[in-house]
Amino acid sequence: MLAKLHGLQLRARRVVEGYLAGLHRSPYHGFSVEFAEHREYAPGDDLRYVDWKVFGRTNKPYVKQYEDETNLLCCLVLDASESMAYQSRSAALSKFEYCQILAAALAWLVLQQQDAVGLVTFDSDVRAFVRPSSNPAILKQLLHVLETAPSGAKTRTGPIFHELAQRMSKRGVVIILSDLLDDVRAMLAGIKHLRHRRHDVIVLHVLDPAEVDFPFQRMTRFEGLEGLPHVLADGRSVRRAYLSELESYLREVSMGCRAQQVDYHQVRTDQPMDLTLSRFLAARAEKGK
Repeated sequence: MLAKLHGLQLRARRVVEGYLAGLHRSPYHGFSVEFAEHREYAPGDDLRYVDWKVFGRTNKPYVKQYEDETNLLCCLVLDASESMAYQSRSAALSKFEYCQILAAALAWLVLQQQDAVGLVTFDSDVRAFVRPSSNPAILKQLLHVLETAPSGAKTRTGPIFHELAQRMSKRGVVIILSDLLDDVRAMLAGIKHLRHRRHDVIVLHVLDPAEVDFPFQRMTRFEGLEGLPHVLADGRSVRRAYLSELESYLREVSMGCRAQQVDYHQVRTDQPMDLTLSRFLAARAEKGK
C-alpha cells in the first residue's frame, strides 16, 4: 500500500494513522525513558509511574521521574549509503525508502508531543544536518531533506558517529536508522562515543527479508555494492555458510549495543510499518516502567 502512494508526507501520515489506530494495544508515552529520581506521590499523579518495589520496601508511595520529559531533543540519523538502496522481490520498498517513511513518521510523532526533532543523513560523510526544533514548520524541511537524500556512496558509520558526538552539544535521543553493513568494531566505537556524551541511543537495524532468509536456490549473480565486486555463486551451496556468518554478525551487533545500554531493534522491510512503530514505542514505554 505504501509503495503505491506518492509523496513522503502522505506515506508518513498513513503510517501514523495506522499506529494511532492500534494505541489500545501499544500505548505511546514518549521517547524519554532515562530515570532521574524518585519523589513522593502526590494526589493526581499517574499511578503508572508509582514505583511499587519501593512501596513494598518502605510502605510509602514514590513516583519515578524521568529526564527531558518536557524538553526532549530527538535526532534522527539516516543511513543513505548505496547498500540501503537494496530491495528484493519480497519487499515492496527498499531499505532506504522504508527508513525514509519511518523517519518521517517518527518526526511527526515527536512534534505531536511538542518536542524537538532534527535529522542527519550520511554515507561516507554527513550529507545533511538539520538541528532539532519543536516548530511544526520544521516537518516540511525534514521531509524535503528525506526526499532529496542521496543513496549511492560507501558508508562509514564509525567516523560519522564520532563526528555527531562532537557536533551534538546538548544531550538528547539519537535514533539511528541503518542496515549497519560496515565494520562492527568501528561502528560500536562510534555509538560508545555517543553514549559517553550521555545521549540516549536507539538503533533501528533495518534489513531486507532476503538478507535475513537468503532464499536463493540456484546459480545467482550477486551484485556488489559500495565498491565490492560481483560474485557468481550457487545460492543453495553457500546458504548455510551465509546464515552462519549473518547470525554471528547480528549477535555481535546486538550484544555490543546492549552492553552500552543502547536500545537495539531489528526491523525487516517486509513488516507492516505501523506494526514496527507500535512494537518499538511499546518497548520504549515498557522500559520506562
